[in-house]
Amino acid sequence: MADFDLLIRGGTCVTAADTFSADVAIKDGVIAATGRELGSADKEIDASGLLVMPGGIDSHVHLAQPSASGTPQMADGFETGTRSAIAGGTTTVIPFAQQPRGVGLRETLESYHEKARGQAYCDYGFHLIITDPTPQVLGQELPALVKDGYTSFKVFMTYDDMVLNDRELLEVFDCAKDCKALVMVHCEGYDAIRFMTERLERQGKTEPYYHGVSRPQIVEREAAHRAISHAQLIDVPIMIVHVSGREAMEQIRWAQQKGIKIFGETCTQYIALTADDMKGFNMDGSGSKYVCSPPPRDHESWDAIWEGIRGGVFQTFSSDHCPFFYDGPQGKMTGKAKASFRWVPNGLPGVENRMQVFFSEGVSKGRITLNEFVALTSTNHAKMYGLYPKKGSIAPGFDADIVLWDPNREEVITQSAMHHAADYTPYEGQKIKGWPVMTLLRGKKVCEEGKITGEVGDGTFLKRDYSAFVS
Repeated sequence: MADFDLLIRGGTCVTAADTFSADVAIKDGVIAATGRELGSADKEIDASGLLVMPGGIDSHVHLAQPSASGTPQMADGFETGTRSAIAGGTTTVIPFAQQPRGVGLRETLESYHEKARGQAYCDYGFHLIITDPTPQVLGQELPALVKDGYTSFKVFMTYDDMVLNDRELLEVFDCAKDCKALVMVHCEGYDAIRFMTERLERQGKTEPYYHGVSRPQIVEREAAHRAISHAQLIDVPIMIVHVSGREAMEQIRWAQQKGIKIFGETCTQYIALTADDMKGFNMDGSGSKYVCSPPPRDHESWDAIWEGIRGGVFQTFSSDHCPFFYDGPQGKMTGKAKASFRWVPNGLPGVENRMQVFFSEGVSKGRITLNEFVALTSTNHAKMYGLYPKKGSIAPGFDADIVLWDPNREEVITQSAMHHAADYTPYEGQKIKGWPVMTLLRGKKVCEEGKITGEVGDGTFLKRDYSAFVS
């Protein structure tokens, strides 16, 4: 009888802390041992010349999330979104359960569990989105749900159907402090955006490019500073998500230098896209394909984001996967979106390309180390959102969620190779060095050379512990 179910032989293991040559033994879906001459196994994988890394964790994705009234529905549900994730080397996603105003949190979660049940290719959890912080929600529902393993939630400082005012933010932050939840904050100033949007429309500047003009960095910077100030007042940790450039990054860095418990996240679009991508019609189609919030900035902003990554300002690198179709009746340029950028659905597909682009731009170009790559795409997510030490590393006792990575392989991103349901990728034509060649979920091969070998339903729901960064 074999000692293990699977042995991965001959690879170079990479964790957030170490890089070492070792075989990896797996039994019952868990890493049992690392080292040499570990024994026998029912199956073996030759990982010679490959990196053996923990599967990616993407803690910021939107799946099967209802859109605002009158706008197109999201392209990806749990089946296609998680299929796309494993194709890109990501084995755990944490999407959002968005509370409609007037609806309780448990009812909200039940509806999302119904959408996800039996539909996921990879493991998943849920963040809550709080849009209606009533006394019932803050006094009873939210504290109870945090105890049940929903230990993080998100609030918005913009969008008509989700924005919270300053008093509401303070009340939510105070609740989070009491129940030890981690708050994620979308930082953009609601009134400033409305003012800028209306002014641009009066001037006839309605093309997709002006989406970015309506939400300049100062709008993100002001909101980030306000959120930091509220968090400092309450003395509660917060995560400022999808930071796009220098101004918000420097607000977070200032707070961290003052010892305030502020964490930062950035995303693929802020090192790979610019505002120019939203200009008119180009070789890839309409600029509406690239509309997201905060919007892509410029090359100087790329430099600032890398400065923040290398300087430890950002703890996580996510995709903010929020996919819409471009063409057809459910596309980005249907209905009112033809009249003004304000009606173009905000969001881009990206869960499949997150690790590819970040490895190529980061590791392959010498901006970050292999260990920093693993920390920013997996380990820190696990620690930040209560999944460590079950997820996020290559060591005995961890789930055998593993991606085998060829650091020298060169590919070009194309929509034809994507596994999402959206009809485009914003990273079309980007040349990549470093590519996932196999993904394992709890020791099961679920993707090899871009071919899905896993089954829908392989993924399971994850209850999460408190964040390691919340005290």
